[in-house]
Amino acid sequence: MNLYPLALRLEGRRVLVVGGGAVATRRMAALLATGARVDVVSPVLTPALRAYVDAGRLTWHERRFEPADVDGAWLVQVAVDDPGAAAQVSIAAEERRVFCVRADDRDAATAWTPAVTRQGQITVAVTDGGDRRNAMALRDLIAAALENNELTVRAAGPGQVFLVGSGPGDPELITVKGRRLLNRADVVVTDRLVPGMLLDELRPEVELVDAAKIPYGPSAAQEEINRILVDRALAGKFVVRLKGGDPFVFGRGGEEALACAKAGVPVTVVPGVTSSIAAPALAGIPVTHRGVAHEFTVVSGHVPPESDQSLVDWAALARLRGTLVVLMGLKNLPKIAQRLLAEGRAADTPAAVVQEGSTTSQRVLRSTLGEVAAATAAAGLRPPAVVVIGDVVPVLG
Repeated sequence: MNLYPLALRLEGRRVLVVGGGAVATRRMAALLATGARVDVVSPVLTPALRAYVDAGRLTWHERRFEPADVDGAWLVQVAVDDPGAAAQVSIAAEERRVFCVRADDRDAATAWTPAVTRQGQITVAVTDGGDRRNAMALRDLIAAALENNELTVRAAGPGQVFLVGSGPGDPELITVKGRRLLNRADVVVTDRLVPGMLLDELRPEVELVDAAKIPYGPSAAQEEINRILVDRALAGKFVVRLKGGDPFVFGRGGEEALACAKAGVPVTVVPGVTSSIAAPALAGIPVTHRGVAHEFTVVSGHVPPESDQSLVDWAALARLRGTLVVLMGLKNLPKIAQRLLAEGRAADTPAAVVQEGSTTSQRVLRSTLGEVAAATAAAGLRPPAVVVIGDVVPVLG
């Protein structure tokens, strides 16, 4: 069978989906992403489809299909497993000269859904005329090649900067998008909290800038990082600023984004898994739990509570009933605990310290607010570590 490949522009155009089950659920995200006006005709819907209806993203007709439903549609997707009902939709679409995709019988359809992979702005659709498994296998090979930078085509033009969060330490916890961008990078500016295995996978020709080795004071070093990002991007490079955790959670990502914007350099932020949630979770501590904590607060502990530079309202935090997560606070933990106690937080409040969460060096210490500082020092725990204070600490044991 000879097929004519075609890409459809469906934005603002009506698409009819007949059926409200698993197949319709699988197809719906891609249809909505095109901007199509989607009508679903089905007596019932899956919870996922009903959520789209509740959000106003599609229209649901709670009944069985009628031939007139095809009127005005640019495309019909049949997502039912009843051949007789599917044939009725096909006939109605054929009579109205509307292309129809059938999930139950592709040979009876006038259009097929190919095997698709998406990598950023690139969409690859594969069909081979009848062997769906072969098409999917080829699709997977192309997806892997794109992800590994083996098929990347770079257009000439201005450079850009991507602020990518690498996660809490385990290299497998970087996002799919983050890893894909890292594989495309010409320049990678990294810091000491980035998983080393990610850097080991970079192409040999990639320029690697270790921000931890820039020989300046803290503020001057940040200015130099900003300068490097702008300089490489203006030179037409694909620049990835790889940061531990999430770029905007105590990562100075905002400063770097502002510096790039000031220089006219396009910036894309790729969020990362933040250690403030991940490290407690991997230690068996949920930062929220029904009936125990309805809130959690993340604060920086890099300056002591009495410092004029501290922006944290420790008195307010002591009054909260939820979970308190302290990042970069191990050095100042004795003063932080003392301040919370002085402001009224109970000494027997459960507390924990998670060192290097998600890595092979992860260590967990469980204690109480009154004793956690001394226990941490006695155990020899070291940064990076996350401190968790609240009744959620013993929830999972």
